[in-house]
Amino acid sequence: MRQNPPARQTAVDPTTARTARASRLDLRDVITLGTLTAVDQWLQEVPGSWRRSEQVDDLTDAEIRRLVALLTPQTARELFDSVDTPAVVGVLEVLPPVVAAGLLDALDDDRSAEILRGLDDAHRHEVLASTGAVRSATLRGLLSWPQDSAGARMNPDVASVSAAMTVSEAIDAIRTRAAGSTLGEGDVLVTASTEQRLVGVVSYLDLVLASPHTLIATIMDTDVVSVSALEDQEVAARLLTDHDLSAVPVVHDGALLGIISADDVVDILEAESTEDAERQGGSAPLDIPYLRASPFLLWRKRIVWLIVLFLAEMYTGTVLRAFEDDLATVVALTFFIPLLIGTGGNTGTQITTTLVRAMATGQVRLRNVLRVVRKEMATGVLIAATIAGVAWVRALTLGVGTEVAVTVAISIVVIVLWTSLIASVLPLLLKRLGVDPAVVSGPMITTLVDGTGLIIYFTVARLVISQLGG
Repeated sequence: MRQNPPARQTAVDPTTARTARASRLDLRDVITLGTLTAVDQWLQEVPGSWRRSEQVDDLTDAEIRRLVALLTPQTARELFDSVDTPAVVGVLEVLPPVVAAGLLDALDDDRSAEILRGLDDAHRHEVLASTGAVRSATLRGLLSWPQDSAGARMNPDVASVSAAMTVSEAIDAIRTRAAGSTLGEGDVLVTASTEQRLVGVVSYLDLVLASPHTLIATIMDTDVVSVSALEDQEVAARLLTDHDLSAVPVVHDGALLGIISADDVVDILEAESTEDAERQGGSAPLDIPYLRASPFLLWRKRIVWLIVLFLAEMYTGTVLRAFEDDLATVVALTFFIPLLIGTGGNTGTQITTTLVRAMATGQVRLRNVLRVVRKEMATGVLIAATIAGVAWVRALTLGVGTEVAVTVAISIVVIVLWTSLIASVLPLLLKRLGVDPAVVSGPMITTLVDGTGLIIYFTVARLVISQLGG
């Protein structure tokens, strides 16, 4: 039998071996290796924002400086575009302003402005002072807009041509600028020749098919969806998704300032959804990843709402004291208090959660309030009848008597309907008043319903139970 030849030993390059090991190590180990190749390999092997952010956030000041020394403009851009903003801010805070400015030069204007907002005022001023005059002016312009506005999130680097240009001149201008961002994948923004006023949009296909001497003004589409720079960023995101655009132009007094792209919209909607979820839980938004939040910060974000809810809940005790004699006369009424106020709170939470989300996505507006009320009241009737039947059976099995059972069943119906009315109107009303409707969800709606539910319960009891004068 012929035997297989012995395996041939191949030499392994030490650098290749170190790189291979780097792919299985975290960022600290890559820094220890100290090679550009190791950084490249780490970026390839560690995808995902949260994993990269976590490892960057765990670095010491000395390790951050060593990491920055290993970055090229390309790897710096890939790293800082993928890591969350608080982690990047933590890196820049330990670097000299000149080095921080150099890192920001590798990023787009809108991303750089977002990071600069996280720095304290003094450090931000030093970094901007170390930045080139033109780019510094651009960044200061972005930072001048309100934080959650469309102007703050826009990218000012946009492909645009003048309506007075010919097709040939427009193509030459686009080639000369070599702009990295455009309105969508096939559109160029068109502005008036004397003032950067947005007047239309033209596709690249139209530019290719049109005669070189054709004026842009004759082939442009004047029906352009745009958003004001002062408008909330969420409005811009909804415009883009509602009209199925790849980007939406940002204007101020008609003048073109920049665009918000589909990539920006993903970040905006994620941030808004996170903020709404935190508000619905009765907490102020954290603004930073949860694992990076200190106990003091969590206390500060939660305590105000908890105190407000606590003070609001105090009137429940006042209601119970007002009906103290009724409870003493018919002790069985106390058995069902948690059931009744819990049902009211749960009903309200379900409605506000659904409604706030529908409002956030633009499905429901104040003008739809009557439709919302009719829909929720009809649903409330079905829910109330179902739960009242279960409550009736439960009351009878406890042996509390027919009158108490009737009281509980009627109270359930009234409480559910009352809660449905409040929960379907209040979010829309608050939105009209400029208050975030998410604040009425969860704990707040439960608190509002608790006291009124008790009043309903004891009022029904007095009308039904003979011992209480019914």
